[in-house]
Amino acid sequence: MTTESAAGRPAPTVDAVPASVLLALALLTLMWGVNWPVMKLGLREMTPLMFRAVTMSGGFVLLFIWYRLRGARLMLAQGELWRVAMLAAPNIVGWHALSIFGVEALASGRAAIVGFTMPIWTVLLSVVLFGERMQPRIWFATACAALAVVLLLWHELAHLSGNPAGVAWMLAAALSWATGTLLLKRVSLGASTEAMTLWMIGLAVPVIWLLALSIEPLPAAWPSPSGWVVIGYGALINYGIAQILWFSIARRLPPAASALSIMMIPLVGLASAMPLTGERPFVADYLAAILILVALSAVLLVGRRPRACHSSHDNRSR
Repeated sequence: MTTESAAGRPAPTVDAVPASVLLALALLTLMWGVNWPVMKLGLREMTPLMFRAVTMSGGFVLLFIWYRLRGARLMLAQGELWRVAMLAAPNIVGWHALSIFGVEALASGRAAIVGFTMPIWTVLLSVVLFGERMQPRIWFATACAALAVVLLLWHELAHLSGNPAGVAWMLAAALSWATGTLLLKRVSLGASTEAMTLWMIGLAVPVIWLLALSIEPLPAAWPSPSGWVVIGYGALINYGIAQILWFSIARRLPPAASALSIMMIPLVGLASAMPLTGERPFVADYLAAILILVALSAVLLVGRRPRACHSSHDNRSR
């Protein structure tokens, strides 16, 4: 028996998805998870907004060239530009600017854990702003997420080298992402997902550059060879190849597979930080990661009807 998607088509099941697509999803999860400690490495040589500006610019160029070569429809209809700009503000500028300050202040794995409270905030904002019913599983998820944040805040406050402001940066970024997600669901656009993503990034790039040049000092030196590798990862992998890969498989994924990918990204970030940056997670980090995993499971996997995965922009790249 199959279930119907919101568009009236049978929603895909894991058994019906080719192994190559699931393998691509695993690779994508690895790319976006590893990106968290990679960002931390980049911040050793560049200021936060400058790092975002450079890598996002490179990713935009790669996406534009790829979609042009593929013949994708990239034009917006008349009157759609301002709506895309409205979506870009929380989805791209808000998330990417706020989260990079969080990564600067926190261990990268810890930043990923706090950042991935975003699906929980999405549900809570839906309850507050749109009157959706607060189900018991949402209360449970909220309690788990709140306890995770308290654990990480307690650890930051308990250590002289801690920076509780980093948790605030990441919570603000997660709220920005959640706001953007709600807008994406309620703003009607005729543009293709590729066009909308490209335009949102393209509109965000000059804003990030303006912020970087206005409030941060100019770089005193060119990046080292290893710094260029990190910049290349951010531009080519995080903003480029990962986005292309996502759009190539998104519509073929069952909701459960996509949700599991979301849950695994902060765990990959926590694990990959150890060999890449030398960060050593504390007990509080592991406990917080488990609590966020449980909370995301309650929000994303429990009590939801399967539906086709057709989000216009997932924004899991961080």
